[in-house]
Amino acid sequence: MKTRRILATSGGFVAGPVQQSVRLGAMLLDALSITGKVRPRVCLVLTAGGDPSDYYAASYEAFNTAGCDVTELRLFPQPSADPAERLCGSDLVWVGGGSVANLLALWRLHGVDVAMREAWEQGVILGGVSAGSLCWHVGGTTDSFGFTLRPVTDGLALLPYANGVHYDSEAQRRPLLHDLLARRVLPPLAYATDDRVGVWYEGTEATTVVSDAVVCADEGPAAYRVELVGSEVVETRCGVGSNFN
Repeated sequence: MKTRRILATSGGFVAGPVQQSVRLGAMLLDALSITGKVRPRVCLVLTAGGDPSDYYAASYEAFNTAGCDVTELRLFPQPSADPAERLCGSDLVWVGGGSVANLLALWRLHGVDVAMREAWEQGVILGGVSAGSLCWHVGGTTDSFGFTLRPVTDGLALLPYANGVHYDSEAQRRPLLHDLLARRVLPPLAYATDDRVGVWYEGTEATTVVSDAVVCADEGPAAYRVELVGSEVVETRCGVGSNFN
């Protein structure tokens, strides 16, 4: 059986050489290396942002510059390809940020949810930022419904945990995640990431904390294991380069 891998992040890209351009951060470059391909086949899925052409253009350029063969799966105004064929024919699927609630609704409408699971089980690396991190989990905190964060609880659940994104840059994220675990709205175990940080999962096990660039493991952005223990929520920091187990 092929290894099932997910890279769930609050980052992915870094600033490019000119204005309004981006390049792949270290953790995405590592993901491409893990595919073992000379020219990895990358599929972009930017449903959460409404399939914006400028976002696709910048992402295409970044992955092309890194030596990838890039394609996409758009759902506006209709699916641009058969979801299972496009996703399962890729080495890496990258899901962009935006509204995770809209993403989940449209994926289910067009069968992308089923195709994502199929691709994952076949060893295609799934990854994404923000909404593209939340979607693989049971749920988490989201601004899909407005400026005040609310829970989303109907994620794909490939990973049987809650997820927190932008943990260090948006003040509502940490207290709401703690509250949702305490009230058992979300599963009793969550993994959260500061901006520029990601968590690798092999199968359903959280393994390694990675980042877009070199950061201080002791004081820089990090990932967190957040767990309901009895009636108390316990948060454990895990610096970049560390393992959860």
